[in-house]
Formats: sequence, structure tokens, C-alpha cells
Amino acid sequence: MRLVENVPMFSIMLSMTAGFVSAMLPRRAAKGLTVGLAAAVLGLNVWLLSYLAASGVSFTYMMGHFPAPWGNELRAGTLEALMAVALSAVMLFSILAGQQKLQEQVDEKKQHLFFVMLDLVLAALMALIYTNDLFTAYVFIEILTVASCTLIMARQVGHAMVAAMRYMIMSLLGSGLLLLAISLLYGLTGQLLMEPIHKTLTKLTQNGAYALPVTVIIGLFCVGLGIKSGLFPFHTWLPDAYGYATPMASAVLSSLISKGYIFLLLKIFYRVIGIEVVQANHALNLLFAFGLLAMIFGSLSAIRSHDLRRMIAFSSVSQIGYIYAGIGLGTTAGVIAALFQLLVHSLGKSMLFLSTSGLSDASGDSKRFDDLRGAGYRYPAAGAAFTIGALSMVGVPILGGFFSKVYLAQTAFAAGGVSMWLLLGALAASTLLNAFYFMHTVMSLYRQPKAGFVAVPFRRSALTSAALLGLSAVNLCVGFFSQSILQAIRQGLSVFS
Repeated sequence: MRLVENVPMFSIMLSMTAGFVSAMLPRRAAKGLTVGLAAAVLGLNVWLLSYLAASGVSFTYMMGHFPAPWGNELRAGTLEALMAVALSAVMLFSILAGQQKLQEQVDEKKQHLFFVMLDLVLAALMALIYTNDLFTAYVFIEILTVASCTLIMARQVGHAMVAAMRYMIMSLLGSGLLLLAISLLYGLTGQLLMEPIHKTLTKLTQNGAYALPVTVIIGLFCVGLGIKSGLFPFHTWLPDAYGYATPMASAVLSSLISKGYIFLLLKIFYRVIGIEVVQANHALNLLFAFGLLAMIFGSLSAIRSHDLRRMIAFSSVSQIGYIYAGIGLGTTAGVIAALFQLLVHSLGKSMLFLSTSGLSDASGDSKRFDDLRGAGYRYPAAGAAFTIGALSMVGVPILGGFFSKVYLAQTAFAAGGVSMWLLLGALAASTLLNAFYFMHTVMSLYRQPKAGFVAVPFRRSALTSAALLGLSAVNLCVGFFSQSILQAIRQGLSVFS
């Protein structure tokens, strides 16, 4: 075994170990350890990605001394490594850009616990990306649920506490449905590793037997992970959770955690159930319909919002709809477009939430649009980052969001039929709505303040500004190198199942 093939195990174990150690460290040391962890995980996965992209293969890593089907194992390919690189990069930039507001909004005595939760979030995300075992995935889903809830309520204000309770209730409902689906699968197949489940399930369903239990299992997975990822109409917890948490927590929740659940759903479709079986049960049609509704109603809700952070939160509902609509097309090209949109949204949404915090500080701690006029001049780094993120979400050429929408449109044309017209119509309507509320906001940032407005002095963090500019550069690179990223996704998906 090559040393590089240990990267998935190192990523998970380093993150778990850092979580335990951070709990015993003071605030500054815990922060330094978490930043170092995110950088180390990013570096390790860049190494793994370069190796897998060059070789074009995937491999499994046996945990312990027991082989399949009794033991536990990890599996890595180009697609998993690419996801790990993107999510760990967003984690690193989110920590760097959100430190100033964290110090202001979270009790200093509890900040080290906040970093413990970030370490556990990173460990859980790496596990969801790399694990080849369903029960291991469930264990880390529960770790992710608890850590996410703690991140929301860390601010300890009334709205944040209520948002955390709503998140916990909805998330536990999703977890219960997932556990029920895994239990039914284990009862049918007697397996927990993904490939053995798929082989056994294929044999059981060859003659048309067990059609109803398989349909129920697929439905439970779709609804359970749909709730957790904020898919319309299961998104009711999302605006408050994203809107009232600290900027760092909002960036992590919107850009990382929801994407981990979507990626796990794709693994279940391809490696556990089999994508052909999922298509035959028409589950993808349901995801396609929910995705289209999310694209429209998420944007309409964003337009009605009078608070900038809630507008961005509702925009996430719409952008997640793009991902599910691509998956719901039921074609390989649709899944590739959905995965590219997943990466674009992950990088862009974190930048929007983090820059909003700086723009609010430059406007007297207000998030109302009237008060934000001129904030782009008062805090240039935050204004530039928000503008790039907003233009990407709208789909302005050269940015990642433009190519994401173009690829979705191309896959719609390739699919043909009613699906083509529905997706193209929803894509056009959503783009117009996105342009309406995002461009209105961008123009407000660079308009003259209202008469009588007095700029309130605020503290700019050089680290926050540097992190926002770094995220802006990464988002620009996604657009410039979109073809290379798509090729990596295509290569990874070819060995994904």
C-alpha cells in the first residue's frame, strides 16, 4: 500500500484527535489547532487528489484486521478527494474569516468548545465522504447533528436558541428515517458495507421480489437526507439556523454540512441501491420535482426578506434545488452538473455569509438593505467578496455559477421531453429572480447612503479581509478552470459505483 492511500484515514483520525485535544486547551491554542488541522487536511487531500487524478483509479482502505463483509473500510476515488479538498478549503477560509465575530458573539470561556465542534464537523464530513460502511455513516451523521446544533446555539441569544431547537427536531426526524432505512436494508441483506449490500440486493430483486421494501427504503433515504440538506419543502429549519448563528457557523452549515448529506445520498444511490433501481422506482422524478419547486419558491422567499442574512439563507434553498434537479434528471450528465453546482455553491455561499458580517459592521451592525447603502466603499474587501459571490449565484459569465447553469441547461437539452422544458423554465425563472434580489443588493452596497447617515467606526480585521480575498480568488478560479473540474468529476464518477 502506498503512503498516500492512508490520507482518508489520517483525515478522519486527525480531526477526531484534534477535537479531543481542543477540549482541554485554552481558546487561543484551540483556535490555532483547528486552523492547523483544516490546513493539514486540505494539504493531505490535495496530495491524494493529485495522485488519484493521475492514476484514474479508486481504492479501498481496510480499517483494522477484518476484511469485508465483517470489517469496516474506506473508499477513495477522484470524486471523493475533490470533495474533500473543496470542503476542507471552505472550512479553513471560514475559520480565518469568522474569527473576529466569533470573539464578539461567543463567550470567551466557551470559544474553545466551539472549535471542538468544528473539529468534529470536519471529522464527520471526511467520514461521510470516504466511508464505505452505512452504519459508520450513520454514527458520523449523529456526530454532525450534535455539532451543528451546538454551532447554532453558541451565540446564546433568543433567536439562535429557538433556531437550534428547530434544527435539532427536524434533524432528529431525518436521522430516525435514515436509521429505519439502514435497519431495513440490514434485515434484507445482512450486510452493512456498501458494495456487499448492492450485490446482495441485486440478487434479491432480479426476479422482481422485494419491490415494495426497496421502494420504502429509497423513500426513507431520500426524505431523511432531504430534511438534513434543506431540500424544499423540508427546509423550514434552514432560514433561522443560517440567519441567527455566528457568521462562521452559518458559513459552515450552508457550505459544508448540507453538502455532506447530498454527497452521501449519491453514494447510496450508486453504491448501495444501484442507480438503475432508483430510476425504476421513480424516486428521481420526485427529487426532480422538489428541486424545481425549490428553485422558484426559494428565490421568491429571498425577495420577500428584509434582512440580508435571511435573504442569503433562502437563496440557499434555491441553490440546493439546482443540485437536486440535476440529480433528478436521472442521467450521468445531470449528476455531473449537480456535483459541479454543489462545489460552486459551497465556495460561493460561505463567502456571502462571511462578507455579510463585515458589511453589517460597516453599517452600524444593521443587516437591513437601507442601512447597507455605501457599505461596499466602507469595507472594500467585504464588498468585493459579496459582489463576486452574488454575481456567481446569478450566473454572470466567467464565474462558476454561470458554467453551472450552462451545464444544467445542456443536460436538460440532452434529456429532452417534458423534463427539458420544466428544467429550462425553472432555470430561467430562478435566474431572473436571483438577478433581481442579488443585483439590487449589490447596487445598494455602492449607492450613496441616505441623507443624515453617519458612518459608525468599526474594527476591520486584516485576517478577515485576507480570507475574504482568498475566497474570492478561489471562486474566480472555479470559473476559469471549470473544464478541468468537470473532467475530474467525470473521471471520479466513472469509478464511483
